[in-house]
Amino acid sequence: MSTVAPSQAPAPAAERPARPVHKVTGARVLRSEWAKMWSLRSTWITLGLGLLFLVAFGLIAGYQFKSRITSGRPMERGDFASATALSLSLFGTNFAQLALGVLGVLVAAGEYSTGMIRSTLAAVPRRLPVLWSKAAVFGVVALLLGTAGVFATFLADSGIVSGTRAAMTLSDAGVVRSLFGAGLYLGLVGVVGVALGALLRSVAGGISVLVASLMLVPGLVSLLPSSWQDNISPYLPSHAGEAMFTLHHDATTLSPTAGLVVFGLWTVAALAGAAVRLVRTDA
Repeated sequence: MSTVAPSQAPAPAAERPARPVHKVTGARVLRSEWAKMWSLRSTWITLGLGLLFLVAFGLIAGYQFKSRITSGRPMERGDFASATALSLSLFGTNFAQLALGVLGVLVAAGEYSTGMIRSTLAAVPRRLPVLWSKAAVFGVVALLLGTAGVFATFLADSGIVSGTRAAMTLSDAGVVRSLFGAGLYLGLVGVVGVALGALLRSVAGGISVLVASLMLVPGLVSLLPSSWQDNISPYLPSHAGEAMFTLHHDATTLSPTAGLVVFGLWTVAALAGAAVRLVRTDA
């Protein structure tokens, strides 16, 4: 009679090591946004254009002023009539702000256009740290680039207009404050761009509102009666921001501190609107 050998119990499968659980922290969200921003070619291109506008237009203004001085051509009113090395070096600020503001919109709205925002919010369910991280990362980058650009341009223009009535140095009163104010203004413009991109969730819409706020609205306000202009114009975002780095002020402009406060409030308002929409509506 044959016997049946008892079947052996299968060997236990090798236990797989448990995957580490990574907690979502502010530092990790910041690193994630930093990596995403620099992985885009548009970041490098637009930052390069912003720096180019800032430096190139400032140098062109300096050389143009020097050319008029050496050739003996008269300085017409409003045409370099009261120019200084500082104002010449900041000539490119209006162009650089558009590049940095547009890139800020792309940093936020670009994820909505590609659908990547769903993965981002799945990884960070609380949502708001994503907005704060985007604004902080790009704001710091824009601040550093803008500050470095205006200081470099000022030093170059100081050499160009040396010996003329526009000559200035870093030791002159208010120069360093104005240069840091210009860098801070460009940094805040970048934050506003991020906020508009997150609020409108559209690259075209965010850029349109940004350009309108910084360039079109001041032109429309100039069509109002003079008494209205005096009460409205200083508090517009572009004019309040300009007060942050203007060397000399008059009764129609805000002081540097007041300009910083007003533009800061515009920035906070844009971020608050973006935060409310991010929390209350789906991606």
